[in-house]
Amino acid sequence: MIKSKLATWDKKRLRFVLILFFLALAIPTAILILKAYSQLKWEAFHHYRSQAEELSTRINLRYRELIEIESARAFTDYSFLNVAKNNSEQFLQRSPLSAYPVNSKFPGIVGYFQIDNHGQFTTPLLPPVTAIQLSQNKNYGLSAIEKTERKNLQNIIYQILNKNKLVNKSTIQVAKQKNIPKTEEVNKAIAGERNSFELKDQVIASPAKPSPENLSSQSAVRVTSSDKIENEPLITAQTAFDNLKTQKKHVPRERKSKASSKGRPRVEDLKLEKQYQKESQKQLLALSKKQKRKKIVRRRIESNVLPSYPALLQEKKNQTGKKDAELRVNMFESEIDAFEFSLLESGQFVLYRKVWRNGLRYIQGLLINRNIFIDSVIGHSFYKTNVSNASKLTIAYQGDILSTFKSKSSPRFYASDYSSSDFDSTDFNIQGNQQLQGTLLLQNKLSAALGQIELIFSVNNLPAGPGASVVTWLSVILLLILCGGFFILYLLGLKQIKLARQQQDFVSAISHELKTPLTSIRMYGEMLREGWTTEDKRQQYYDYIFDESERLTRLINNVLQLARMTRNELPVDLKEYTVAELIDTVRSKISSQLERAEFKLSLACDDSVKNMEMLADSDYFIQIIINLVDNAIKFSSKSEKQQVDISCHVLRNNNIQFTIRDYGPGINKDQMRKIFDLFYRTENELTRETVGTGIGLSLVQQLVSSMHGKIDIINKEPGAEFQITFKSI
Repeated sequence: MIKSKLATWDKKRLRFVLILFFLALAIPTAILILKAYSQLKWEAFHHYRSQAEELSTRINLRYRELIEIESARAFTDYSFLNVAKNNSEQFLQRSPLSAYPVNSKFPGIVGYFQIDNHGQFTTPLLPPVTAIQLSQNKNYGLSAIEKTERKNLQNIIYQILNKNKLVNKSTIQVAKQKNIPKTEEVNKAIAGERNSFELKDQVIASPAKPSPENLSSQSAVRVTSSDKIENEPLITAQTAFDNLKTQKKHVPRERKSKASSKGRPRVEDLKLEKQYQKESQKQLLALSKKQKRKKIVRRRIESNVLPSYPALLQEKKNQTGKKDAELRVNMFESEIDAFEFSLLESGQFVLYRKVWRNGLRYIQGLLINRNIFIDSVIGHSFYKTNVSNASKLTIAYQGDILSTFKSKSSPRFYASDYSSSDFDSTDFNIQGNQQLQGTLLLQNKLSAALGQIELIFSVNNLPAGPGASVVTWLSVILLLILCGGFFILYLLGLKQIKLARQQQDFVSAISHELKTPLTSIRMYGEMLREGWTTEDKRQQYYDYIFDESERLTRLINNVLQLARMTRNELPVDLKEYTVAELIDTVRSKISSQLERAEFKLSLACDDSVKNMEMLADSDYFIQIIINLVDNAIKFSSKSEKQQVDISCHVLRNNNIQFTIRDYGPGINKDQMRKIFDLFYRTENELTRETVGTGIGLSLVQQLVSSMHGKIDIINKEPGAEFQITFKSI
């Protein structure tokens, strides 16, 4: 039933059915593989997210430790001189913040400063004039070079604050002075190269005749300049610091970059996918609400002691016979707020706190180089973790992107250079053609004073987990099995379609082949029985009956052997024969066959090969030669030269070769490999002129192979020649 249906199919229909079957298996399999891979992918995603959370916590703790160290500093540490107690005596000593170069664990620190209630600027780098007057060493132990360098740094701090309007210009005394630092030199110093130039003839000190109002604090600053200060509306430094939190900062471009002329990109410009962050955002929102409820602003109250410089100067004038005046001190209490953090318009970070002393407010803080502050903690920590293999880290302040750290998997990443100052806006042109490209991994804000800084981890190239490689290899193997299996099924289907058609052709051919000799035998038998023939024709009719019966016998034997061959039941009885014996047996079998077909036989065998022996089955050998001779007669019946040549000779490798040649039209080259296929015929079934079933040559090949021989065919001019090769003994 199936074979009869296959016979009606063609290649196109078979391909269509197999493709549908392949898709029916491949689509569900692909969905399962994609689901498995997606699950592994998101497991890896959440794994890296956990690492990003841990890294964010570690960075937050590190910054908190640094701020706590600064918060623990006393109000008096921001003065150059402190009062120390030794037993019952008191003496002056340098403040911990007066060290030069600035000695602090805080990364990127430029220097410390203090702004009093009048907006006057001081630093712990230099002693006040009153302290110098009280000291026998007028420079208070500072060399001329160190004093100049300290003045340079103090001027840099002042200029940064002045540029951001955090000090009052009206309180600064200005005089003509030469060799003021150029703007680019100051910018270099601000960027961390503060010792790269010398500042000549720069005076940063208290006024020559201090007034009682400013003697209680450190000296005011007098900066010389050749330019006049423009008249501006007075905005107190205290108010400017209060406005730092409310004003939005625009980060200038300190270096040439590809950022737009409007400034740094915004976080919104990243266009990160946040569909996987909904649950985590709810958790973060709930956590932030708890933190807000728990957040309690507390002021620290501490007792302070500072030297009383006006009293000391007056006593020194009255006591002319003493070398040193007795140390007089001011004791007071101060209330200290927690540190606040902001980004200045000039590009530096400022960490500052408000301190109340006797009802007056002071501002104390430190200026920070932004790039060093970010690189030393965030960048260094980021590249020491595995999360840098999968994501890049963007740092933003109040929604403005400050810098980015590329992932290690980025082709533009260099391990020796990951500075956040190398900002490139093209880093944020997220390519959406890669999986998880531009997907938000984690967005987290730092706590306490640094709450305006955001750490944004975005997936750049998510590495596949260990399970993904297994799924990938299984997918490849399964794909190869499916493709290979369906290709084999396609070939088998084509073969079955071809076999079904050939069997149909064989049935029609065998019916014709059986019917023709039977009809001839019956016709000549009836004529002989009825006596319708003359005596001279009778023998001829007997010969026809004999030839047709021989032909029928050969046909039946071929069919029977074909059946045994398909069941692998083709027995072979190999014995030793000489070539001469086989040739003599063949001669007697095919002579009458050729004579009745009116063909000539040319049998030539070399003398050197006649006595050679070979293993053969004589019945199979005779059947091979008879089938080939019958094939030659059939396809060269209309040729001009009706002759069959049979020869045998020895090859160079001592093998024995038999050849059977006809003088017909030959065989087309594209059919030479097909003529040994079962049921294959070189002629169309509707237009063919020769008889046959298409099993003769296939059977010949099987018989030759069973005797460990080899058969081949070549075209001659004219005709075709079959070559059969056997091994000699």
